[in-house]
Amino acid sequence: MSDTNKNDALNAPNIITAARFLLSIVIFILLPLQQYTLSLILFIIAAGTDWVDGYLARKYDQVTQLGRILDPFCDKIIICGTFTLLAVEMAKLQASGKFIPDDAFYVIQGWMAVVVVGREILVTALRGFIEQHGGDFSANMPGKLKMVFQCGAVIGALLIIGKSEDPENAAQISSALSYSTAAFVWLAVISTVYSGLIYIKASIELIPKLTKPQDVEAE
Repeated sequence: MSDTNKNDALNAPNIITAARFLLSIVIFILLPLQQYTLSLILFIIAAGTDWVDGYLARKYDQVTQLGRILDPFCDKIIICGTFTLLAVEMAKLQASGKFIPDDAFYVIQGWMAVVVVGREILVTALRGFIEQHGGDFSANMPGKLKMVFQCGAVIGALLIIGKSEDPENAAQISSALSYSTAAFVWLAVISTVYSGLIYIKASIELIPKLTKPQDVEAE
């Protein structure tokens, strides 16, 4: 990697990552306004940029320290924010009794959002501490699968509540959509907990080694 690429923070991958952050803010504004279909479109675009910026950074040797920080930060912002807001919106629709039944099994519930947000805060804190002390705390495969399941859960939930925008003419929620959304929601929760436990286990093993006082040689 060239020094120019290392120091060029305003490269294409980082700009795309920043655009994902801005899209997240727009989605957070639209969801409480019940603009579910538009939120879905913007979320899919934002999720796509997560692949694009990484691909461009690797292909054109434009991986920067800013990008390594900004990319996971934006991922956490959009997932934590949408999970929290979807839990609120789905609870409203469920409480109204007009669209989502009380026994719906595909609902993103409040405690699920707490699990997702709590896991991200914990892992971010552990990663910051370990990397500050020179340790390697790179993303693992369970963590990457977690992101896939979380995105699937958000897309499915947005597809479901998007039907409520026109309740008089909206088609009934299909079994395929309800079951696939439920699968993604629960896989997202399980993978969130599982990947978090893996990081905790790795931290328990790494932290004592990284913080162990260096032996002082006798003169």
